[in-house]
Amino acid sequence: MTVQTTAGRIVLEPGRRNPAVEGFAAQLRSKIVGQDDAVSQLVDIYEMVVAGMAIPGRPIANLLFLGPTGSGKTRIVEAAAEILCGNAKAFIKVDCGEFQHSHEIAKLIGSPPGYIGHRETSAILNQEAIDEFHTDSQKLTFVLFDEIEKSSDALWQLLLGVLDKGTLTLGDNRKVDLSRTVVVMTSNLGAEQMSRLARGGIGFASSAYADSVRQTDKKMESVALAAAKQCFSPEFMNRLDKVVVFHGLSALQLNEILDIELGQVQDRIRSLQPAHEFKLDCTPETKAFLIREGTDAKYGARPLKRAIERHLILPLARLMSTNQIAATDNVTVDIVPGSPELVFLKEDLGVTLPESQPLDCYDELWECYASAYAAQSSLSQN
Repeated sequence: MTVQTTAGRIVLEPGRRNPAVEGFAAQLRSKIVGQDDAVSQLVDIYEMVVAGMAIPGRPIANLLFLGPTGSGKTRIVEAAAEILCGNAKAFIKVDCGEFQHSHEIAKLIGSPPGYIGHRETSAILNQEAIDEFHTDSQKLTFVLFDEIEKSSDALWQLLLGVLDKGTLTLGDNRKVDLSRTVVVMTSNLGAEQMSRLARGGIGFASSAYADSVRQTDKKMESVALAAAKQCFSPEFMNRLDKVVVFHGLSALQLNEILDIELGQVQDRIRSLQPAHEFKLDCTPETKAFLIREGTDAKYGARPLKRAIERHLILPLARLMSTNQIAATDNVTVDIVPGSPELVFLKEDLGVTLPESQPLDCYDELWECYASAYAAQSSLSQN
């Protein structure tokens, strides 16, 4: 709200955001955990786009994301594309590991005339690909160069012109306009040094006092930035608008990520035909089990997805393919004490369950599972 002064002038509020930007920020924060700096950068960039204040004659923004593997560098681009375009794959991804030799640049811009097969070589970065995800109200494309440090110097030299002027010349001399793109480059540079600073290891923040965590984060930022400056030329670094360091994930943040992933599992179930849709609930013990199985200090949050697929999705697929789960069923996933396996239960529609203790009727079943597991373990030891 604006405030009028006695002098007849109105005090403006530059801190107030457009509703569309607020919505984008809220959705992005609901999908990305523990990376507030990166989220704020993308929100500010989108606000510049909405206002039409992006600098002309260059990309909307040039960003370098640094951090350990599994910290969300690629995921945040997927989330932004999903929010703005309705599709998590609505961006151009360049795997820089495929451009370790200078001649492989032809895959990116196409071969020049005169080379054998130049007509059959389709450039990855062409104008059609850039404009593919544009709509009447949304003209923005994310271009992701994943693991930029793995590419040859030839790609870095090529990017100098792209980052500075927002144009790219293809092998057949056609021009590509990248002035409506956000160029994002990711890198694991400095990850080894960062791991020695982080008490929880690569990809995980310490649960120590907040001031100690902040000091560690600042040191990690300095280490990552120093590693980037050592790898890339000053000309390259000078064309970046922002270098964002992705920090480790605490145990609380991992639990938030788990809730997001379980919500996506329910969305997958909801996307099924109505005849197969059911409700899935996981007990706190199940969540703790998935966190234990999916926690790996070296690989960040990625193992959590694999643990969900292995321990939750695959058993559910078997239950569905054998018609053990029907539409409108309420399936509860729990863990039997002393067993490394999850157990899947659904309510018996012929039994009325007290709301205060919905799983009381399964006590005998727990004992049966636990006894069977103990007997099996005894046999295997003998």
